Amino acid sequence: MSSATFSSTCFLKGSEVKVSSLKSKNGNCKLHVGGSTSLSTKRLQISNAKQEKEVRVALLGASGYTGAEIIRLLANHPYFGITVMTADRNAGKSMDSVFPHLITQKDLPVLVSTSDADFSDVDAVFCCLPHGTTQEIIKGLPKGLKIVDLSADFRLRNVSEYEEWYGQPHRAPDLQEEAVYGLTEILREEIKNAHLVANPGCYPTSIQLPLVPLIKANLIEHKNIIVDAKSGVSGAGRGAKVANLYTELTEGIMSYGVTRHRHVPEIEQGLSDAACSKVTISFTPHLMPMTRGMQSTIYVEMASGVTTDNLYQQLKVSYQDEEFVRLLEKGAVPRTHDVRGSNYCYINVFPDRIPGRAIIISVIDNLVKGASGQALQNLNIMMGFPENTGLGYLPLFP
Repeated sequence: MSSATFSSTCFLKGSEVKVSSLKSKNGNCKLHVGGSTSLSTKRLQISNAKQEKEVRVALLGASGYTGAEIIRLLANHPYFGITVMTADRNAGKSMDSVFPHLITQKDLPVLVSTSDADFSDVDAVFCCLPHGTTQEIIKGLPKGLKIVDLSADFRLRNVSEYEEWYGQPHRAPDLQEEAVYGLTEILREEIKNAHLVANPGCYPTSIQLPLVPLIKANLIEHKNIIVDAKSGVSGAGRGAKVANLYTELTEGIMSYGVTRHRHVPEIEQGLSDAACSKVTISFTPHLMPMTRGMQSTIYVEMASGVTTDNLYQQLKVSYQDEEFVRLLEKGAVPRTHDVRGSNYCYINVFPDRIPGRAIIISVIDNLVKGASGQALQNLNIMMGFPENTGLGYLPLFP
């Protein structure tokens, strides 16, 4: 067992009592107590020395929203510790100078450029780099690392389809063949032995989680699936864009990527796998004047003789043992506020006024279950730890 050090300073009735170097090694303990000075009363200060974590993690692209969210989630992870962080435009800076809310995380390494990163002390990698830049970087990483890629670069199995939707040829087709799509609750067994996991996009996560079990059970038709989805502005990334300015977004709703959003082939790939036949959807995303959160309102045509109660029961059976996907009580409407800051997905089913059709509502936090939280869930599985490790955050409300 590795040694651990605990140190504390207690201030009692004007005297300072120092307790330091509580060491545990091979079952032996040593306690050092000493020192006294006159200082403020009613004060207790306890500090824990850094303990070496079992799994050493590199975070590539740490200066974006998903990178910062990884750091937040790993702050209380008992096994994963960050040893390398990259951010090319912020190389040489501390993380708290890029994200002041992380000022308490004093043990984080200084940001370096990707080309200067040393992977000799790394076991696993979170890759939060932009689409189109990830393939060559991952291709150049040392063999044997466990990698979760949060970009879209390895999500589409068909490299020709990737080129069609992302406007450039795939630069690592051999790696694409190894990549496992990381929709955790659906593909858990495949993720366990994966070397490279392609973390799903936010919209595809919120849409596939309710639809895949219903398609597999032949409860809904594969045609006429309509998805009206809405996302917080953080889903557009941290880069400065005129369209994302406060005055451009506040007090309004903006549709974007109409008929050509890049998540469409990813969604259709997953639904087609479930159906064992080609599924095409009508999908329109909207940007909302909120920081984080995502809601997908899905309109489906039920199979002959099927009712919304059948859909509800199928989702209940599919997710009754899942920690992070929750089917709400009948009639309860999922709200983005109720999953904010958490790894949860809340779902419910409602009868449409049009006979034979149903409405499904699914909500997630786009930065957690839609990105960094699911990425951590996947790496936990890949490294053999309980998948909820480090993800026990309750939703933040109000």
